[in-house]
Amino acid sequence: MTQPVKTFPFAGSTVNRMGYGAMQLAGPGVFGPPKDHAAALAVLREAVESGVNHIDTSDFYGPHVTNRLIREALHPYRDDLVIVTKVGAVRGDDASWLPAQQAPELERGVHDNLKNLGLDVLDVVNIRIMGDVHTPKEGSIAPQVEALAELKHKGLIRHVGLSNVTRTQVAEARRITEIVCVQNLYNVVHREDGTLVDELAADGIAYVPFFPLGGFTPIQSSELSEIAANLGTTSMQVALAWLLHRAPNILLIPGTSSVAHLRENMAAGELALSGDVLAQLDAL
Repeated sequence: MTQPVKTFPFAGSTVNRMGYGAMQLAGPGVFGPPKDHAAALAVLREAVESGVNHIDTSDFYGPHVTNRLIREALHPYRDDLVIVTKVGAVRGDDASWLPAQQAPELERGVHDNLKNLGLDVLDVVNIRIMGDVHTPKEGSIAPQVEALAELKHKGLIRHVGLSNVTRTQVAEARRITEIVCVQNLYNVVHREDGTLVDELAADGIAYVPFFPLGGFTPIQSSELSEIAANLGTTSMQVALAWLLHRAPNILLIPGTSSVAHLRENMAAGELALSGDVLAQLDAL
């Protein structure tokens, strides 16, 4: 059995690799208030009490909803808590996701995040490139990265990250400013970024999979279910454990609006997988 390392140096801190993504705290379609306000606050507090010190959010979740919940539940923040947010989109009145990629729009997004989180400076801001929904699309991202680099120079953000980008775009961004993380679609059945994961690991840069459990369409695999049954655990716990074993720079941010589900996700961080099981998962 192998047990993955528990922590990773990230954004000037050391974070536990099992973090928390706040997206699901907003209403249906990541729009509007939560179904249960008190339950949302309870999940955030339970996450931090369970050892989470890396929370992923955005002011376009809701919009404004998840950041205000984080502030209400956790402010003043613990010194070791790293809050990562993202800019690059806004929400329409119809819940649509609209690009907001121009420099003034990105600056406005940073100020919105600062205000709603109750912060003077943001730990990490990812520029979310729109691409083809959840799939990156080639093309220069220099203007967006330069805009964030300028906001970093002004002292509004400490670190810059990328989301929904290609290897070429990562290389372009790294020529402009230091990049501390890449957040792309990646999980046990969607592995197109395998080479990028390894390249970033070699350079000590975090890779943060969004939709580690499949997102709006949860992972379904009979082979995965069989492996989980043999281990006496759940498919989703095995999928999270595989990511932790996959590379030491992978930081997980599974989201949930349920304390019980949060505890189930956190338990995946303790799941050791044998070489034979890892080989079976790699073959999925």
